[in-house]
Amino acid sequence: MQRSLIIYTSILAGFFSLVVFSSFNTNTGSTEITQPDTMVVQQRITGYDLRKNFDFAGEPIPADNFDPVERLDRELSINAYMHATTVLHIKTANRYFPIIEPILKKYEMPEDFKYLCVAESSLRMATSSAGAKGLWQFIESVGRAYGLEINDEVDERYHVEKSTEAACKFLIYLKSRFGSWTMAAAAYNMGETALAKRVTDQRSKIYYDLNLNDETSRYIFRIIAIKEIMMHPETYGFFIDDEILYPQHSYSTITVEKPLPNLPDFAIENGTTYRILKVLNPWLISSTLNRANGKKYEIRIPKEG
Repeated sequence: MQRSLIIYTSILAGFFSLVVFSSFNTNTGSTEITQPDTMVVQQRITGYDLRKNFDFAGEPIPADNFDPVERLDRELSINAYMHATTVLHIKTANRYFPIIEPILKKYEMPEDFKYLCVAESSLRMATSSAGAKGLWQFIESVGRAYGLEINDEVDERYHVEKSTEAACKFLIYLKSRFGSWTMAAAAYNMGETALAKRVTDQRSKIYYDLNLNDETSRYIFRIIAIKEIMMHPETYGFFIDDEILYPQHSYSTITVEKPLPNLPDFAIENGTTYRILKVLNPWLISSTLNRANGKKYEIRIPKEG
């Protein structure tokens, strides 16, 4: 019995050896074992030189104060290694910055505020847990106060041009109240009433000297870090070819003055899909536009050709 078991085990071992050996044979009968190609990804982890002059909207960080310098270092280090997020920022900026920049110029706003928009929404039509919406993350009351239409069919917080104009008007007001673009940006994030209380309680009108909540305390530094990385991507290890940047949307405009009870039908009638209609007009938040009854709306559809 034992001898039979030994013979059986030997035969079985030989069979499996033959199978394994055969699996390494190529079509030409070679028994050479080749290793698969491997891709080695190298990453250089480094700190960043903080001796250069950093600013937001032309207002410099006090470089002689260790506290703001170290707070900036934190945001640079975090954002420089948020690889997917930063790549998408760079790619999406190619679509939206050419729209935002002329509006900032029209209102004589510093161009740095386009990076505030990145910090707010990552240039996405986002909705926050507090109900703030769109590229500029307006809450409903402030959006309405600055002329944005918000109802069950239309939400212009998602309208790129109109929300950018509203943001400019709001930020100009905040600067007039708090005295600097840096403080205007802080109030934009925190709320003007809350910031005004901190100014009164702490006897300072300078952002870098205020002890604020964690989000607003980091906010300006995060914007500056985003600006620095997006302006000098190669310095931080990001090499994004122009060919893969997101293009601007190409569209034609239809003026609508009558109710549209079915936007999917409207899309098909105009040679597109409901999905693309929504992408080009994210401010249309319903499948109807019955409010277009005597009021004009400009609806974008893909340009032919």
